[in-house]
Amino acid sequence: MRLPTLVSGTDLAVDLGTANTVVFRRGEGIVLFEPSVVAMDQQTGQVYAVGEKARQMLGRTPATIVATRPLRHGVIADFETTEQMLGHFVRRVGGSGLRRAVIVCVPSGLTQVERDAVVEATLAAGAREAHLIEEAMAGAIGAELPVEDAVASLVVDVGGGTSEMAVIALGGIVVSTSLPVGGYDLDDAVVRFVQDQHRLLVGHEQAERVKLEVGSALAGHAAAPETEVAGRYMSTGMLARITLGEDEVRQALERPLNRIVSALKELLEQTPAQLASDIADRGVTLVGGSTLLPGFPELVGGETGLPVSRDPEPLTTVARGAGAALAELDTLRRTQRRGRRSRRRRS
Repeated sequence: MRLPTLVSGTDLAVDLGTANTVVFRRGEGIVLFEPSVVAMDQQTGQVYAVGEKARQMLGRTPATIVATRPLRHGVIADFETTEQMLGHFVRRVGGSGLRRAVIVCVPSGLTQVERDAVVEATLAAGAREAHLIEEAMAGAIGAELPVEDAVASLVVDVGGGTSEMAVIALGGIVVSTSLPVGGYDLDDAVVRFVQDQHRLLVGHEQAERVKLEVGSALAGHAAAPETEVAGRYMSTGMLARITLGEDEVRQALERPLNRIVSALKELLEQTPAQLASDIADRGVTLVGGSTLLPGFPELVGGETGLPVSRDPEPLTTVARGAGAALAELDTLRRTQRRGRRSRRRRS
């Protein structure tokens, strides 16, 4: 799909992710890319830091300050903290006195209650109106797939907290899957592996560094053969540093990666036969930061037998797609009104 021409304005598109929040401003493009982390003073409730500054405090704060990620698997786990974080980001990119329409990207598996919570948090953060777009659809638009055509497109978005997969045709999602597995689950897998195999307790930041330095989905794709990790032995409590090889790390990542691939295979089984030939020809498009794991495209291609491509800038694909959707705000407003009327009739 050719991206619509954007005109200047203050409307925003927000990819509110478990790992990072990306903000697209109409007419300008990506204007903010920050970790979805908030540091707050427990005694006063005051926000101490947001974004990268707060991320640097994870696990290092004094007793009265707590740094947390208010979203879990793409879902708001702490409403008030999410509202303050989102408000902070919105004010940073648009000024405190401006009120604007905001499109927020959400996983397809959210319940209506969870979707309403995202809308409420966005309005409380200062938006004039809030609209939702599913991450898979935004990812497909951002990757410039022909989502409005009769031909089917398959997009896989692997983020920090969720993996979103969808077959899209004629401007809508035909079949989709939302899996609560993403980059943080890969980090958790490294933490558990080191604990089980070496009896060493390591932090998630250490595990993420190991994943980035020597992690891979297939043999021969790791960026380096080995790396060191520091932690504390469970038996003695003594601090120690050990070496992890690429084979060990790949073994640690195997289970969550298999869950993602299995979900994709199940989605392909649910795809209507008339669209399957399109996907066989066009293949899979990968978006999301976790698809940057070395060997991941090759793993998907080998397991599905499909051609695989990855967007050149997978970390911002979803936000760019939602930004393109700002040109279709009238359509989103009509869809939202129909949804509200339908829910009222059912109640």
